[in-house]
Amino acid sequence: MNADASGETPLDRLYRAGVEALSDAELVSLLMDRTVSRSRMLVRDGLPAFARVAWTGAQQAVTRRQAARVVVSLELGRRLASITDDREPLRDPDVIGRRLVARYGHHVQERVGAIYLDSRNRVLREREIYIGTLTSAMVSTRDVLRFALDDHAASLIVFHNHPSGCPEPHPETISSSRGSSSKRGRYSASRFSITSFSVRIASSR
Repeated sequence: MNADASGETPLDRLYRAGVEALSDAELVSLLMDRTVSRSRMLVRDGLPAFARVAWTGAQQAVTRRQAARVVVSLELGRRLASITDDREPLRDPDVIGRRLVARYGHHVQERVGAIYLDSRNRVLREREIYIGTLTSAMVSTRDVLRFALDDHAASLIVFHNHPSGCPEPHPETISSSRGSSSKRGRYSASRFSITSFSVRIASSR
């Protein structure tokens, strides 16, 4: 039975008090059509761990339809959270950081990417450049700048997730290039310490 001691189910509570009143386990219960007690086991390590589970893997103790519901709902949430108006200039590292955490924070392998900007700091393109291991992802400055030249970018922001849980960026992640970067700011979050900085491209032509 999926009701509490008062006889109220999560669905009843949703319509009575609103979705904000539901616990994590009750939300998962409604999403996956499971009992609250069984759903509580799925979120016992917290929602970030829940989001990083490989739900479509063969070892999951849920049905294919239940797994699909979770994967689809998480992806919709990420897409909504990462929506920005690319016509507006990017100025705030916190805004950029939250957008990137929503899109890349759930991955279990380190990833390095960049957002390429025009001369007014508007987004030209966002690229995922390299996928590494659980604890490292090394990419050269050449790889980052090559795409900047292809996109005719005036500047760029490099981002890097840390699924190991250590928020400090690895010194070897991006090989430094003398005179190529000017630091603008940082954004740190658990498991996703974006070191948010731009690299100004000096054209030799």
